[in-house]
Amino acid sequence: MTGRIVRGVGGLYTVRDEETEQEFVLRARGRLRRERKTPMVGDRVVYLPGSGEEHGWLEEILPRSSCCVRPPVANLDVLALVIAPVPQPDLLLVDRMIVFARRSGIQPLLCVNKCDVDGGALFAACEAAYARAETPVLALSAREGRGLDALRDRLADRTVCFAGQSAVGKSSLLNALLGLQLPTGDVSRKTERGRHTTRHAQLLYADGFRVMDTPGFSLLGFEDGFAPEELAQAYPDFEPYAPGCRFAPCLHDREPGCAVRAAADAGEISHERWTRYVALLGELRDKWRNRYD
Repeated sequence: MTGRIVRGVGGLYTVRDEETEQEFVLRARGRLRRERKTPMVGDRVVYLPGSGEEHGWLEEILPRSSCCVRPPVANLDVLALVIAPVPQPDLLLVDRMIVFARRSGIQPLLCVNKCDVDGGALFAACEAAYARAETPVLALSAREGRGLDALRDRLADRTVCFAGQSAVGKSSLLNALLGLQLPTGDVSRKTERGRHTTRHAQLLYADGFRVMDTPGFSLLGFEDGFAPEELAQAYPDFEPYAPGCRFAPCLHDREPGCAVRAAADAGEISHERWTRYVALLGELRDKWRNRYD
């Protein structure tokens, strides 16, 4: 039988049969461990259901369309990056996750929650910064129900993971979107940081949606160590200007005659986003130089 992993805790995996909607608790075959195949939430699998109170067996992990290491989830279609006016948004983390999504074949979606807090100022700034980045930006308020219909339209019949800093309102959005009662956290008044409320990744089904509820993302690194000149491929807003660069390939950093940097200086593309790109490029250069260490 085939199904999809919806939870995995303590070596036990709950698999949902998407035709009958039944759920089965399984253990992974030792063969998978020997083959270094680790089941992830979201995996489509072949399994043998148990009988009575006996656990069934997870026999095979079917090919993945995408996967993420932290948190370990698979087969995502959309990565919904949630930010809010409070806590202060980490846009470097947002750009890092957009790069990860694009390299993984996942559509990034930027969700600006709590727009009622600042009158939509953060949304307006992000909408301008990402206008040419092929990253849709939605203005949302889980508390007021603002923008939820537009969000539903984006996510229908797709598997989406909500990611972002803790306390930006990921669980509140899911509650408002799907009519669930997931625990939510608040922002510490002392540190203005969020408190984690989701301990394990799980795949939720409701009203035709498949939504990953995950712990806060770790700060993603570039584990695969791709070449620095490949980073710009994840920036569609750079593409119209890149042919005008004096050198090819151009890293769009310190090279003379760089048309992308000139466009950022002129405000034709977001200068702040280009500055964050340079920061990520520096990290990637270090990783690439030390790739054989």
